Amino acid sequence: MSEFPLSKTTKHGGTLTPFQKIWPTVPDSAFVFHGAQLVGSVSLGEGVSIWHNCTLRGDVNHIVIGDRSNIQDGTMIHVSTRTYPTTIGKDVLVAHKAMLHGCQLEDNSFVGMCGIVMDNAVIEPDGMLAAGGMLTPGKRIKRGELWAGSPAKFVRFVKDAELEKNRGMAEHYRRLAVQHDADSRGETTDVLYPFNLAEK
Repeated sequence: MSEFPLSKTTKHGGTLTPFQKIWPTVPDSAFVFHGAQLVGSVSLGEGVSIWHNCTLRGDVNHIVIGDRSNIQDGTMIHVSTRTYPTTIGKDVLVAHKAMLHGCQLEDNSFVGMCGIVMDNAVIEPDGMLAAGGMLTPGKRIKRGELWAGSPAKFVRFVKDAELEKNRGMAEHYRRLAVQHDADSRGETTDVLYPFNLAEK
């Protein structure tokens, strides 16, 4: 029986697994919820939230996620062998069941539900890939553009109200993670976020 552990459990129930003795790096302020799996060279910034049943596998390259970004339930993130890591900037929204592979998401960008971003593709700040969109290898969504479809194509520029909502959603998910954190420790908060579910 090896003394080297096969995995470790985060304070919120997620699983960390080493690859070539490299462990994921998770700061104390980050949230890796139960069902989430982080493997190998994965580095999270402050306040990052990795939600239930996500898989982030940094075995053939690196995954880096910037401060306060959120990776929502069921998302899969991988990398391209020796060529393209996956790098995610600050305050990025990655919605449920997205798939990211060897790509770059810059600050305040957004990937909609079930969106796919492939090798060497880039989404610039405030760029959006709509739900169900597939950004094919090497494509670039420029600052403030909205792309949709499979393969994804430019549709229009993101409206000011949409930009404001996206930026607010990063803070929303951070606060939601804080509520889940309090619940996981059996603590009662003075104000339930986003509302008192029992009263709805």
